[in-house]
Amino acid sequence: MRITDLLKKQGISLSVSAKDKKDAIDQLVALHEKCGNLKDAAAYKEGILKREEMGTTAIGMGVAIPHAKSEAVKAPALTAITVPAGVNYDAPDGEDCQLIFMIAATLDGDVHLEVLARMMQMLMDPEFTSKLKAAKSADEFLQIIDAKETEKFPEEAAAPAAQAKGGYRVLAVTACPTGIAHTYMAAEALDKAGKDMGITIKVETNGSGGAKNVLTAEEIANCDGIIIAADKSVDTARFDGKPVYSTKVADGIHKPEELINKIVNGEAPIFHSDKKAEASSASDNESFGRKLYKHLMNGVSHMLPFVVAGGIFIAIAFLIDAAMGAPQDGNFGSATPVAAWFKSIGGMAFNFMLPILAGFIAMSIADRPGLLVGFVGGSLAAAGSTFADPSGANGVPSGFLGALLAGFVAGWLMKMVMKGCEKLPNALEGIKPVLIFPLAGLGIVGVMMCAINPVMGIINKAMTDGVTAMSKNPALIVPLCALLAGMMAIDMGGPFNKAAYVTAAGLLANSPNDKASQMIMAAVMIGGMVPPIAIALSTTFFRNRWSEEERKSGPVNYIMGLSFITEGAIPYAAGHPLQVIPSCIIGSAAAGALSAFFQCTLRAPHGGIFVLPTIGNALMYFIALLIGSALGMILLAILMKKRT
Repeated sequence: MRITDLLKKQGISLSVSAKDKKDAIDQLVALHEKCGNLKDAAAYKEGILKREEMGTTAIGMGVAIPHAKSEAVKAPALTAITVPAGVNYDAPDGEDCQLIFMIAATLDGDVHLEVLARMMQMLMDPEFTSKLKAAKSADEFLQIIDAKETEKFPEEAAAPAAQAKGGYRVLAVTACPTGIAHTYMAAEALDKAGKDMGITIKVETNGSGGAKNVLTAEEIANCDGIIIAADKSVDTARFDGKPVYSTKVADGIHKPEELINKIVNGEAPIFHSDKKAEASSASDNESFGRKLYKHLMNGVSHMLPFVVAGGIFIAIAFLIDAAMGAPQDGNFGSATPVAAWFKSIGGMAFNFMLPILAGFIAMSIADRPGLLVGFVGGSLAAAGSTFADPSGANGVPSGFLGALLAGFVAGWLMKMVMKGCEKLPNALEGIKPVLIFPLAGLGIVGVMMCAINPVMGIINKAMTDGVTAMSKNPALIVPLCALLAGMMAIDMGGPFNKAAYVTAAGLLANSPNDKASQMIMAAVMIGGMVPPIAIALSTTFFRNRWSEEERKSGPVNYIMGLSFITEGAIPYAAGHPLQVIPSCIIGSAAAGALSAFFQCTLRAPHGGIFVLPTIGNALMYFIALLIGSALGMILLAILMKKRT
């Protein structure tokens, strides 16, 4: 969705005067109301002010982008003002703002995130922002934006021309487990490399909001080959008969030219889809460990929305009961009707976590026939079913570990069943997916889980009891939290980062009321917030350590860090790995240790500052975050050489 689709001429006001931040917000909200974008201007303004209370939306360089999702918004829209004299917007670089955009977003979807990401990429160009600040009319303002969008995102305007010439030479698909940062960073890197090399390229992004810029059948037919830079399973059957090179998403960010050359030089193998078995893999040359990671991340990426949304609803239930003064007994979180509603809905979402995890791991291995065995296996793990007690009424759940085992083992067994059924008569081909595979799969997973649940249940209980015991001993819980927080900064979204996060989320899901689980979750989140903030601080206070381009992009990391998006630090880590990675690991580990030492807790498994009310001992938590980030900044100042 282009910026010019959301910004109307009457939503732009140039050369205005604003006495303060509140006055600027009032003018922008009034423009939204004038354009008919709002159902209730007062309610929308309240959402904007609440967002500003969490932290300024000024990004530096004289620019601010206040934004809010609200039920008071009719449809996604933008307004903009220029303030030549400037207005104090509490910007991180201390400069007054002369250019302010305001995003109004509906509650459904993530349009505001897409618009924010697109604007961030454009506003990093000082020449572009200078032109907008100097615009004399709304028409000129829109023309400047339209020209920059066409330059920055040429695939939108160039698609018809590219197809007229026979299509794109190289196609690509990028995907990461969460679909937030790596996906789009890899797409941007590939697109830029293609332009620099003079090669037409189109990149499909499999992000958290679904696939965007989807490759068409005609484009696939006419291209030289396809790059798959993904850490989770993507649809590959459509590439049958084409050269396909599969790799991890990080290579799309760091080695785009190398990947494009693999296609251009004919080094990619021809991919053949195994349609008969309804399963395909474009990565036969990948190691076993790499395949394991992709299957796991396919499950984790589908599980995360259930964990995050369900966890936040449960946290809200506890907050409501705490505000109402309910006793913190076994009924805490359900003592009042409103709290009980939130906890019930959140609990239902949480209960899907293990079936979703196991289901999509198995589906990644055995395609659609694996979905049933994974879902049922995950449900049996959650229930603790055994042969003597199949309903799990008196069993011990095998929890997260049992669901992992169910997803992998049941998926591989289902794949063996599918392979064995290839010799059946062709007359039975039609009933395989609706009768034979489901029956065989259900029998396999039922027997398997009832057999392993008693053992896995003992292991799961021992792990939970061990973590609970550790919480009572600072000498144990503090090092554990430091370790997990440090892991969040090792690869910033890669296997180590995801292992730490999944461990914390699994413990929180198993024992949402347990203080130890909440302390570990708090440490993991703070560990993921430190790297981008440390980078942002360093580019602000030690500017002579960074290039001009790195300094320009630095302020964006304040927002990404406070939003718990660790991936904002990746470009800096890629450019200076020996300096950035150790500094961030030490800073994250220190913040995690301090968080545990101060006994800070977190009931919500994601959200950064947006879930501030769910943080226990919030003041000390932010002190730990500040200390860890400052430590990372100081280490960067020591390790990075001054630039002349």
